[in-house]
Amino acid sequence: MLDIITWTLGNQSPLEPSDLPKAFLQSLWLLRQDARTPWCESLHNLITNDDNNSTGKVLSSFKGDSQCAINPLDLVTAVYMSASTFLQQEISKRMMQCQFSIPLVLPNKDPEEPSCFLLWPLRGIEGQWRSHAINKCRRIQEGDLASTCMPLVTFVRLGCCSVSKSQVLNHMLHGVTSSCQTFLHRGMEGGQLPRRLSGGLVEIGWHLPTGDSTKDVFPVPLVFSNLRGDASAHEKCLTFLCKASSAIVVFCGNLKEKEKQLLASCKDRNNKLILIDLLDTERNENRVVGFVDEDLEEYMGLPEESVIQGRDLSEEELASKLCDTLKNLLPDGLKVITLEEAAEFAVEIGLNVDEGPICQKAMASVEEVLKGLDEGSDEYRHKQLPLQGPLWSKLAELEKAESKQRKERTEIDPQLQKEKNDTLAELRSYKMTPAMKIFTDALFTKDKVKRAYFLSWLTLRLKKTTKQNKTQDLLTNPQTVKKDGMLVDLDTLEQRVKDTLGETDSIFQEGTEIQCVGPKLQLSEQQSEGSQQLNVSESKEKTTEPLSQQKEHHLDPIMAQETSINSNEKENVLNSVSEPQSCLLESGENGTLSFKEKKPNESELTLTMDDSTSDKQQMSLDNCADPSDEPDTCALGPEHFLREMGLIFELAQISPSSGSQNVLRLPSLATDLLLYGIPLELMDGDASNIPIQWLGCVFGELKRRLPQEQCRTRVLTNLGDYNAKNAEILSALFGVKFPEWKKQTSRGVYMVALCLPENLRKDMKCDVLLLIEVRGLCSVSLDSKRNILIDDNEMATLATGLSDFLMHSMSSHSGSDFETNLSVRVNALLRIKEYSSMPFCQFFVQNENVNSKLQASQLRYVSQVLLQTSKIEKDGKTTNCTVSVKGPWNKMSLSEPVDTDYSGDVLKFKEILFEALKRSAAKAEAPVLPEFMRRLCSVWDAIKEESFSIGLQNTDIALAFSLLCTEFSYWENNLLDNMQSWLMGATKKIFTTKGEALDASIQNDLLSELQKEASEEVKAEVNKLTSIAEIYVMKEETLKMRSDKFMPILKSNIDNLQDRVTEEITERLEAVYESHYSSTQLKKFEALLETEQESKVDALVEKSKTTKILLQDAEIEDEFEALWSKILSNFEFRPSETEDITPRVEDILRQNLISRGLQKHMKKLEIIGQNQNSDFQVCDEHFGYRSRLKQMFEDNNKQHKVEAQQVANNIVEECKQYIADKCNKPAGFSDSYITELLRNIEKSLNEKSVATRSAFEVDLKVYLCNASRQDFQNLHNRYAKDAQLLTCITERKSMYLAKFIYNFRKRDQCQRVAQEFISMVIKPTVLEYINRPLGISIAEEIQGKAQQYHSSQAFHQSLLEEMIKEDRFEVFLEYLLFYDNFRLRKIQETVTAHLTESTNLGQWRHQRLCEVVGKIEEAVNESTEGISGVLNDTKPLLERVCLTLEKGDVNVIRTCLTGPLFSITVEWNRFAKCLLESVAAMQMDLDQEFSKIVDVTQLLNCLTVKPQDYLFKKVKGCDKQCPLCRAPCEEEDMGHEVHKALLHRPKGMLPYASSSVSCISCPESMSEDTHDTSTTSNVLHSLYPDWSFSPDNTNSTKASDYWRYVLVKFNERFAQEFKREPTKIPEEWRRITQEQALNSLKEVFLTRTSV
Repeated sequence: MLDIITWTLGNQSPLEPSDLPKAFLQSLWLLRQDARTPWCESLHNLITNDDNNSTGKVLSSFKGDSQCAINPLDLVTAVYMSASTFLQQEISKRMMQCQFSIPLVLPNKDPEEPSCFLLWPLRGIEGQWRSHAINKCRRIQEGDLASTCMPLVTFVRLGCCSVSKSQVLNHMLHGVTSSCQTFLHRGMEGGQLPRRLSGGLVEIGWHLPTGDSTKDVFPVPLVFSNLRGDASAHEKCLTFLCKASSAIVVFCGNLKEKEKQLLASCKDRNNKLILIDLLDTERNENRVVGFVDEDLEEYMGLPEESVIQGRDLSEEELASKLCDTLKNLLPDGLKVITLEEAAEFAVEIGLNVDEGPICQKAMASVEEVLKGLDEGSDEYRHKQLPLQGPLWSKLAELEKAESKQRKERTEIDPQLQKEKNDTLAELRSYKMTPAMKIFTDALFTKDKVKRAYFLSWLTLRLKKTTKQNKTQDLLTNPQTVKKDGMLVDLDTLEQRVKDTLGETDSIFQEGTEIQCVGPKLQLSEQQSEGSQQLNVSESKEKTTEPLSQQKEHHLDPIMAQETSINSNEKENVLNSVSEPQSCLLESGENGTLSFKEKKPNESELTLTMDDSTSDKQQMSLDNCADPSDEPDTCALGPEHFLREMGLIFELAQISPSSGSQNVLRLPSLATDLLLYGIPLELMDGDASNIPIQWLGCVFGELKRRLPQEQCRTRVLTNLGDYNAKNAEILSALFGVKFPEWKKQTSRGVYMVALCLPENLRKDMKCDVLLLIEVRGLCSVSLDSKRNILIDDNEMATLATGLSDFLMHSMSSHSGSDFETNLSVRVNALLRIKEYSSMPFCQFFVQNENVNSKLQASQLRYVSQVLLQTSKIEKDGKTTNCTVSVKGPWNKMSLSEPVDTDYSGDVLKFKEILFEALKRSAAKAEAPVLPEFMRRLCSVWDAIKEESFSIGLQNTDIALAFSLLCTEFSYWENNLLDNMQSWLMGATKKIFTTKGEALDASIQNDLLSELQKEASEEVKAEVNKLTSIAEIYVMKEETLKMRSDKFMPILKSNIDNLQDRVTEEITERLEAVYESHYSSTQLKKFEALLETEQESKVDALVEKSKTTKILLQDAEIEDEFEALWSKILSNFEFRPSETEDITPRVEDILRQNLISRGLQKHMKKLEIIGQNQNSDFQVCDEHFGYRSRLKQMFEDNNKQHKVEAQQVANNIVEECKQYIADKCNKPAGFSDSYITELLRNIEKSLNEKSVATRSAFEVDLKVYLCNASRQDFQNLHNRYAKDAQLLTCITERKSMYLAKFIYNFRKRDQCQRVAQEFISMVIKPTVLEYINRPLGISIAEEIQGKAQQYHSSQAFHQSLLEEMIKEDRFEVFLEYLLFYDNFRLRKIQETVTAHLTESTNLGQWRHQRLCEVVGKIEEAVNESTEGISGVLNDTKPLLERVCLTLEKGDVNVIRTCLTGPLFSITVEWNRFAKCLLESVAAMQMDLDQEFSKIVDVTQLLNCLTVKPQDYLFKKVKGCDKQCPLCRAPCEEEDMGHEVHKALLHRPKGMLPYASSSVSCISCPESMSEDTHDTSTTSNVLHSLYPDWSFSPDNTNSTKASDYWRYVLVKFNERFAQEFKREPTKIPEEWRRITQEQALNSLKEVFLTRTSV
């Protein structure tokens, strides 16, 4: 538990499912509400990182709760199964504090074995509550929850149902609006996972009312039990619960015959049965049980109100109905039961009970020890614990008087000596009492479990006895009787108390948490014997055991009881009630009110009343958190027996003859207890005495048991008043168990020893942490003859003097004790300051109460003055700080939740404590254990002699000094404020220095001047403070009387303050100067870097543009590294002040040799720092004796040495290269360079197989370290002065690199986007602008050179002339069949030939290019107006450029602008520059392209207007052709209606068949044909009215010569082509020549032209 709780400084998430129990305990000790959450880090990571379905398959049944390893209920069950019974008890206490349900019946690991009833873990759990009494007479009640009678309501489930029984329980316990989850349910994290261990588990939870009807669900305390799983599967547990419970609530689902029988058995065993029907009738028609069946109700014998129909109710509504049902039952009187009685029922049923024979034997031993206690505590202490009586106190007083006389060097008073001898003689007559004999024998047992049971039983028994003795003056009403297990409430007492004391209306606001004072033992798990089953016969035979003590009930703490109050005793009652004490009212025989001892098995009742009419008599729970905090003369605790044990040994040392063998073994026993966590009492605060001999032997035994090298100690003391909950605070921080101040009179100083783990030993430089707690400080004295103030001062002084670290606990309930408490603490600090060194102080405030915060502030001021600490610590940390933690110790009721910040605050405070301990370890070496004993003796001697200037009874000095310290803090703040104002002015003066004036001499003079001025300013302020302090001291009479003591302290603080402020101001001035210089140099560096980066980025962008390769980040980083090294190497850093790194190099090498076990060669390190001019040489020392002997007899006896020399040379070369690389890096020297160098040497030696001795390695390391020292010294000198600047620059390197890459990427992106815009938008636009008129210009130039393109007839004539000259059949065939394509091809050939020879094309394109480029540049420049240097989105700006161009008769092709490609954010002027550069590059490229030989085909494809199309359109003429011969119409007039062909073609040249219309011959052919007269011209006109056929044309014969010549020449080819017989040609046609045909053509067109 120490590893889990004490040394844990943070919340550690479980990494594996096996870590869950440890995480659960750690969170539970911190009272975290999520302690039961089974969340596992590894499962979460596994699920998050799982790429396949393997994890999903495993966790498929988890239904979404995949981050949880197991069901949280199984986690709690597993922890209880694995824990020892004592750990179970501690777990149960903390689960109660967290309002978690606690296991009552734990299932056995073996399902065949019976479950175990856990009674022991519930013992010692106490609670406080206030019932809703009639007539507003409310009583605060407290009780041991295991032995207090309360109604027990059990909840079970039969069958499956959709409602969460546990959630309904939570709503009933805390209300439907509360988020408190006492019982785990399936709606919580991990609650839906299957349960594997917790089936059959029975949990319990308490409802403890606060007295506030708006908050409380029930008016009285109740116990709720919850059976996990289906009750039909756990019949034995169900039987037990039916017998023990006051009422049973059954959640019924799908019930069958077996469940019906179980219901009937439940009714037989318990007459309070409530059934909840949760079954849907429609879904379960075959069910056996139907609650609406009247026969079943009659059969079960249940009233109608005992059956709740819950099918249509939510969990909240169901909880509300159940609450109403139970409230109706409470007035009728549910039977009450204790858990101890329930354990007897468990034994009868056959369940195991954890309190086995060992536990019972321990209880029997306790009863033997406490035999006679019933007669009265005072009588028992007088008989059985006599050494703690007046003789021990008297001896202390006599020894103190003797010490004072010895100090004054006067002769010892004979009378004093005689009294001392008489007292010792009386003490020597002591014989060990029976109780102490049994007590020590029980502790001497070797069975550690039995010893732990014995101490725990003793604690519980004494606590119960204390409560019984506190109530002996109150009488219970004899008329209050118990009938059938029910307490009959006679409320006459309420009215009589009201009449006597007045109405009370106190509010239940806060209180104390009552915990069992038990030992914290780390025991081996020996539960096998402790958890054996209790049989019925054993329980009946026991007369002193707890299970047999509950046979009869006495007082029910829930119900009011009738009592009459005698008017003569009214004042006594008022006095007793006005004091915060717990009482039980009992009525005597005469009916008067008296205090009466409570019987052993009787539950307790604490009565607290307020008198609203009197402030003096009012007892507010705000002002008195714990009604049991006042001391009680009847109180006894285990510490009294342990104190008696020490006094027995102390007496044996005074009178050696009285010591037996067992007595001499007592120190060993005490050491055992101390190591197991039982506190050791250092000082008896009641007698104000210390058993020196006893403590010396105990510490001697402790030292003997600890290892010799593990005896270093640190002492941490918690100093607080009796109300400060010191024990609870130490328990929360360290998990230790100190005696709690609750109804106890035992005052004293207690100590616990904790052995630190290995990691903390190194940090704190100690092995054992001694925790000291002062108990009962500033409490009320029970002995009017004793001066309690002296005792308080002695305890506080002793605890402070023993401490290395002092934790002041501030209670919020100081009240009138404020001044006394403060004076005791301040006096202790003053005395220890006077006597020895001051401890470090920490201040712990339990809440935000004004008194506690004020007291903490004043004590902090005092400790600062005494420690001479300033508020301007260099490391920013102060040892004197105040921490506020709102813990559960301020709670009065367990129904109040723990503050959510508690766990974090505890861990934070513990971390502060450990950090402070570490800092104190760095300032002073930890003393060994014997030194602690010597310091204890020394401080105690000083206390006895009163060697202090401040008396033990003086309070005025402490209060006056605390006020002085408060004023001094105020003066110090004023001084610091004034110096801060001066520093701000000096800072402004430094920063007004211009960067150009950063000359070293000028700046040094300015800095020296300011430092001198600062020193004078501080001195002046300190003089003022000194004067103020002297005046204040002399004005206060109390301080003036001891000015010789206080003024040196103040003067020392003032001098210390002056030194620290002067040092701080000087350092801050230097820091301001360095900051100013560094910032200026940094700006200079950044300006230089920006200039170099700009040029480098431009070069890289140009490279990327030229190569058209996108540079990778690695290439850019390489360029930046080169640029970075160049700038740093050329940058001017200030030369370093002389600082030799030789000691650092030597220390690193020394540590290396020690780690490798080479300490014997340490003398070789002496040459480091000397100049070495020779190279490393291998010598005989580097080889072993055998190796050297072997070399003597070998032929080549030098080979071995040569190989070693070669290895050494190689290592030297490698290391020199390493040194050179480090020196070339732009960074200062680091110790890691030497460490890495040594590691490289070791690695190289391991890789070389050379048999050498360790001297070879050492000499090589010494040589290379010495060689590297000078190079690294030069490197250090270069950068050391400006190390901070270099560090700042280096830290920003990544930022500079990122900016460099960003600038390049942005610039490159800018360049690329500009190029893309030019390529995708501008260039197509430019080409379109150039090519748009180019086709027409080409066509017009061709028309000017070729006349045939002026008219269609001229073009036709030229074609016919060209064909007949070419005289090829293929040409004629193409002409006849594809007339239009033929003409277009001829025009294309003409255009191509023309473009090949033309020289004007380049001029035209260049001219158009210049025009459009000018317009583009003008548009870009126009768009940059007013937005220079501003970041803009390029897309709208590019659109503006396009719009400007369109206004200038440029058709911009911008369809690609719609995408995101051109939408980037850049500086527009930079982008415009890139655009213009790209435009110029484009113009240059196009000019070069235009100057090259023209690819006519490519050019024609690019032209908007094709010249061939333009010319074809000019010469095309009429599209119509002769319907007979397909000759083209030659009419040129636009809109002519009658078509006419000049040259009709013969029939033999046509591919028509004879059956077609086209077989009719044209008139031009008829006159010369075969005299076919079948058709006339009139017929043709009738067939083709839009064609003119005139056979009377005089030139028809001439025109026909052209085609006749062609037909004659190619008749055979035409026939072959048309697949027919050749045409019969007249002989006249055969005589026509080519020239005649050509002449006929010219004549026809000439005639046509003339016409």
